[in-house]
Amino acid sequence: MARSKEFDVDTAVDAAIAVFREHGFEGTSAQMLVDAMGIGRQSLYDTFGDKWGIYRAAVTRYSQAEVRAHAAMLASGNRAIDGLRAMFDRVVAEADRPCLGLSSTVEFGCAKPDLTKARTASSDFLAGAVTDAVVRAREQGDVAADLDPEPLTTFLIATISSIRLAARAGASPQHLAALADLALRALR
Repeated sequence: MARSKEFDVDTAVDAAIAVFREHGFEGTSAQMLVDAMGIGRQSLYDTFGDKWGIYRAAVTRYSQAEVRAHAAMLASGNRAIDGLRAMFDRVVAEADRPCLGLSSTVEFGCAKPDLTKARTASSDFLAGAVTDAVVRAREQGDVAADLDPEPLTTFLIATISSIRLAARAGASPQHLAALADLALRALR
């Protein structure tokens, strides 16, 4: 008879997220994961298969949580532009914490189809939410009528990545806030 799990999988994945955010896939050892997750090595392998399995689970969970947080910010304002501002303010406020989604892209690009698939699902959802916000902001007169929403979405999401990279490279909070301000000013 199989033993039941003696740990909460979501809690374990959250602990793995913290390790992978800081060290990346290659910089993280199985022992680091076991220590952070508070589980035995055999439980890690029985549940996730291997280090790659926990990494994929961590990137998926992290990406889904980030997209939900971005979507909540986009929906938080009275006007769509207020939601876009809230999303950028959140990115700037949390930019000192490494982004696992961005790190996984930098580390692997599109070389791992299973990882790319997981990231793409979240990226597509986020792009749709940002595009919807840009369209609403344009209808409300806060985005220039002659700007195409899809390239604007690509620009805004790329700016989020740039803010996170700049933070990782040591940019000041003021510099990061200026990048967010410039992105939003480009919408007019």
